[in-house]
Amino acid sequence: MSKDIVLLNKEPFIRMVKRDSITTVKAWFIRMIAVILALIVAALVIVAITKQNPIEVYLGMIDGAVGSKRRLWVTIREILAMLCIAVGLTPAFKMKFWNIGAEGQILMGGTAAAAFMIYFSDKLPSGILLIVIIIVSSIAGLIWGIIPAFFKAYFNTNETLFTLMLNYVAMQIVTFCIVFWENPTGSNTVGIINSATKAGWFPSLFGNVYGLNVVLVLLLTTAIAIYMKYSKHGYEISVVGESEFTAEYAGINVKKVILRTMMVSGAICGFAGSLIVSGASHTISTSTAGGRGFTAIIVAWMAKFNPIAMILVSALLIFMQQGSVQIATQFGLNENASDIITGIIIFFLIGCEFFINYQVELRKKSKEGK
Repeated sequence: MSKDIVLLNKEPFIRMVKRDSITTVKAWFIRMIAVILALIVAALVIVAITKQNPIEVYLGMIDGAVGSKRRLWVTIREILAMLCIAVGLTPAFKMKFWNIGAEGQILMGGTAAAAFMIYFSDKLPSGILLIVIIIVSSIAGLIWGIIPAFFKAYFNTNETLFTLMLNYVAMQIVTFCIVFWENPTGSNTVGIINSATKAGWFPSLFGNVYGLNVVLVLLLTTAIAIYMKYSKHGYEISVVGESEFTAEYAGINVKKVILRTMMVSGAICGFAGSLIVSGASHTISTSTAGGRGFTAIIVAWMAKFNPIAMILVSALLIFMQQGSVQIATQFGLNENASDIITGIIIFFLIGCEFFINYQVELRKKSKEGK
């Protein structure tokens, strides 16, 4: 009987223990290990399929992301779009309002941008038109964000399902607009808007077509970082996120904070729509958001909702995505191959967060006589 008790009380040889704290350097070291492992596994998957040298796989990834000036700027463009959306999600997620509707907010912002590019290209000067496009796309995203916020604040609806369902509504609105604009090809895209006049297109800055994108997104990222850390509104967002009851006890109007925060979140995601439509693709379709609204959730979460840290996380993730697309093309794989590689990378990046919060602990040898 006593032997059974001893066995029951015996600690496991290996166990996971929650860390009390971890230094920033160590946390990023763990993430870098995860990145290396992700690259190795992704390379092995491709090697198993293509029988290619792993070194060629790595070089193919680098070439796909930054192998030429054009590819470098395409990677930068994608980083900026991802960063902008992740920054937009930050206030809502910090408040623990699970905004899964960034895709819809992007689409609504992009649709508003496309509409003004189509109908006001010959009615407004280029500079004024660009400013108006940014404003109306932000307002469109704001409206799409405040709808679920209103129902959450006053009727306590499930914001996850509500925002998710609004994505599909936004897609139908985009489809309707494309048909209404009499798309001659009959597909779910309107083609390049104002290809001749380039009215409503973001102008080149510093000699590059994406120069203005860089300036606007970096300014926005800095502004949100300051807003979240140093403003009264940022403090209220944090308090509501920790506990609505505590916020109410402290005299914070929770309903007002929910509405205001989702207005900010939706507006930034709407602006991202104009960044994609007016600043990059110059077209609108049901795939304009391209899944960025969901991937940005991973970026925001991995960066611990720190807008500045999101720059690095966005760059890392997009670099790998662009590289994986190049591998699929270079080695003659189908279009799903890049998605598989991206999935492997994201799996490791998410999984490493577990080891940042927990550590492996081995059973200590018990001293004799105890």
